[in-house]
Amino acid sequence: MSHLRATEGLGYGSDPHVRGFLIHSLLALTPEGLPLGVIGLKTWIRRLEELGKKHLRGQRSVQEKESAKWLEGIEQLCILKTHCPHTQVIGVSDREGNVYDVFLARRPAGVDWLVRASWNRRVAHPDRYLWETALASPVIGETQLQVPARENRQARTARLVVRCMPVRLRPPQNRRREKLPEIDVFAIHALETNVDEGAEPLEWLLLTSVPTYTQAQALERLAWYARRWTIESWHRVLKSGCRIETRQFGNVERFVRATALFAVVSWRILYAMLLARLDGNLSCEVLLQPIEWQALYCRTHGSTEMPDEPPHSHR
Repeated sequence: MSHLRATEGLGYGSDPHVRGFLIHSLLALTPEGLPLGVIGLKTWIRRLEELGKKHLRGQRSVQEKESAKWLEGIEQLCILKTHCPHTQVIGVSDREGNVYDVFLARRPAGVDWLVRASWNRRVAHPDRYLWETALASPVIGETQLQVPARENRQARTARLVVRCMPVRLRPPQNRRREKLPEIDVFAIHALETNVDEGAEPLEWLLLTSVPTYTQAQALERLAWYARRWTIESWHRVLKSGCRIETRQFGNVERFVRATALFAVVSWRILYAMLLARLDGNLSCEVLLQPIEWQALYCRTHGSTEMPDEPPHSHR
């Protein structure tokens, strides 16, 4: 946010001229993709005195790096589990969450993780590396995925072949001194087959702590990962709908407090949007308490007379 020059306490971003703070968020979803709420929001700044010291990160423990956010995320899932003991909790993350310490983190039964692999880890298998091991395993089925259009690519229906297998990961070589143990996980590989000449095929290689042996199980894990994009929609609501980046708060402490509030507002907006897509005639009482929809009614209609009955859709 290069325009917030008067806001005190901000750090640097992707380059020294971009100022702001960073957010790592956890959004709870049902398997069908309905957002249930924001369950975690970690904020921090990159201080200017740390700029240019990237080469020193290899000397720090994971707890001293920004990667600690992934371990803290697992801890938050464990806390969530205590409040819903009969619910299976799965932490889903993109390639940035591919952290060996997360794989080793202690978890109670019913708390698991699923992450997209970001590099070709060593494995205790004849093919020695993760990608080669995945591609050497037999195809167990196929699936289709609707791929949205992008700037230089039309929307398409991708056909993917699916593989899954248990694998034993070996710890990173640059951490040999720590004598980290090997760990057994499950890999799910999906690769697009009907690509045009010169086009890059869609490929996912997922790792998970959830046992995965069959086609049905592998397809379920792929569906879990596909739900990860809902948090990007939530981020867009926070930035565009709530315009969090355009607000002036004077200092970073006020900015962070406001962001925590708008994070919840953004979830409610996203929740309402998805409900409306399911059924545009749902009563507002599904989402709002009486005092909430009455206040919104008065604000929208410029009235001080609160109605006794909720308004109905005129679609």
